Amino acid sequence: MSELFSADGLAEAPLAQGSRLAEFAARAAQRYGIVLDDYWQLHEWSITEPEQFWAEVWDQFGVVASAPYRSVLARRTMPGATWFEGARLNYVDQVMRFADRPGAALVSIAEDGGRSELSWPQLRSAVASFASALRSMGVEQGDRVVGYLPNGQESVIAFLAAASLGATWAGCAPDYGVSAAADRLQQLEPTVLVAATAYSFDGKVRDRREEVFALVGRLGVRAVVTVPRAGLDVEHAAYGSVRHERWDDVCSPDSAEQLVTAQVAADHPLWVLFSSGTTGIPKGIVHGHAGVVAMSLAASALQVDIGPGDTFFWYTTTNWMLWNSVVSTLLSGVTAVTYEGGPFFPTADRLWQIVADERVTVFGTSPGHLLGCASQGLKPNEHHEFPQLEQIMVSGAPAPASLYQWVADAVSPSVPLISSSGGTDVVGAFVSGAPPLPVVPGEIPGPVLGTAVEAFDENGAPVRDEVGELVVTLPMPSMPVRFWNDPDGSKYRAAYFETFPGVWRHGDWVTHTSRGSLVVHGRSDSTLNRNGVRIGSADLYQIIEGSGGVAEAMVIGVERPNGSYRMPMFLVPHAGQVIDEAEIGRLRQKLRTEGSPRHVPDEFHVVEAVPHTKTGKKLEVPIKRILQGARAEDVLSEGAIDRPDVIASYVALAKRWDAEDADNPEPGKRRRD
Repeated sequence: MSELFSADGLAEAPLAQGSRLAEFAARAAQRYGIVLDDYWQLHEWSITEPEQFWAEVWDQFGVVASAPYRSVLARRTMPGATWFEGARLNYVDQVMRFADRPGAALVSIAEDGGRSELSWPQLRSAVASFASALRSMGVEQGDRVVGYLPNGQESVIAFLAAASLGATWAGCAPDYGVSAAADRLQQLEPTVLVAATAYSFDGKVRDRREEVFALVGRLGVRAVVTVPRAGLDVEHAAYGSVRHERWDDVCSPDSAEQLVTAQVAADHPLWVLFSSGTTGIPKGIVHGHAGVVAMSLAASALQVDIGPGDTFFWYTTTNWMLWNSVVSTLLSGVTAVTYEGGPFFPTADRLWQIVADERVTVFGTSPGHLLGCASQGLKPNEHHEFPQLEQIMVSGAPAPASLYQWVADAVSPSVPLISSSGGTDVVGAFVSGAPPLPVVPGEIPGPVLGTAVEAFDENGAPVRDEVGELVVTLPMPSMPVRFWNDPDGSKYRAAYFETFPGVWRHGDWVTHTSRGSLVVHGRSDSTLNRNGVRIGSADLYQIIEGSGGVAEAMVIGVERPNGSYRMPMFLVPHAGQVIDEAEIGRLRQKLRTEGSPRHVPDEFHVVEAVPHTKTGKKLEVPIKRILQGARAEDVLSEGAIDRPDVIASYVALAKRWDAEDADNPEPGKRRRD
């Protein structure tokens, strides 16, 4: 074993008998004549012998392929690694292995309380009928089908139907405006658009019929399928010469259609996910069938320990890669739950009600949602019982240590809170939990199996117990096949491999502890620098958010044109509360004592809202560029953010700073608030 896994102090992680992980390890150990009694032994084997590990995942979880692979991993270099070369398969075949089992495959819940359920046979019939409709619209292998859909059963069925034909899927939620949606979907030159006429959020119905009409024109599709919502429908002739169908006319869970899947190459494009697009045209990230299947099976069974009989619910939208993760639990025979609506409507208890009613095994959400629950004094266990709930997962941002105690007190002391970190780039996690790994508040338990993660210093050397860049040193099956419209691969290489040649640099700033766990400090491109000492923005949020009257905070380190450095913090108060000078003084002291003097911002600003991407990530870098003097329209795409109306206040602050710098031209001698 390597030095890391024999080092003193590594967290003990014996495999619990009866878990899927232990069963997997026992069979692998017997086959290869090795000892795999501990998670760290299993992880070390998975990254030193990746061909053996991923072959075992393929075999033990019964991947259906019409032609076997010739090699698991043709070469280990990055970029350029090829996985399961020679295999012919289809993602949908892995889902339909369970088509005859009892119980629900998909449960979809609307904001108004409406609930629909598809059994496994009904899911197969619905996919078969919609695939037949797509075929009649001219969709062929290699074409693109796109969605403008909320997180309901239609998005899942449409994706599976497209994939079954060998077409490529991409989608976004209807809260995107026309320009933001077209920036993504138009790149793909799609054949068919599947679009909702409306969506509901926080009790309000948003009519999107005009947006759908505009999108049909922008995308140049042959056909559009409209999904009526809130009683809003569209006339058949509304789109002129473009063929128009209504969802219920072309998709039925009681159809007699037979599902026939196209057998495609391992790297055939399954779906295209998009970068946030806050600073330009979003990059299209292409993933292949085999890589997604393998990574998803390992994630569900080995990291989360779920399979047939379990229920998985992650609060997400179709904009976020967690939607893809929810759908991919179907590959393991898990019941997937979708929800379209606001997380706090009609009450803050909404998602917990779903967790209880649907007897959810694993519940996923964002740290922001849990912080909101905590700030409102919510105690779900006073109103609900959660006998099936085995873990709560969070992603999208580092989870403050305070949330772990809230979960123990307000939900259950026996339900662990598991933080994970990954990305749209690999449609999965690099680091997460696993049944044997201990949970320490504020830390991510460890690297996922088959993923070789390190923290690199600026010289490209691995470091322990100090801050470094999160890197991946071994190919993963779900790394992008390519970027869309990147024929020579230059954009792909520039995105991940320019800093450390042959090593994937993800852009997160982390501490990899000698115990094997990881602490995420925030994006490395938004690192704070106080007198040469780097600080992660997430370290300040851990201290501030949920404290007193603070609902959310954003801190920016700004190198100004005159050579000065300013570090403002923006504070959003809880509803009905006020952040006054006394509270700001208390926050200064809290940051000083729980962090250090360097953690104290230069100035505080109470604001209406912090802007985010549509997937909930704070716009630290674009706001930094605005505060450095850039024009908002040059660094932001208005349709890709949740609160474009608040950007003007940050522009105004930049102008105010310009005036102050003109009055105080010498760095270090400016006025302070």
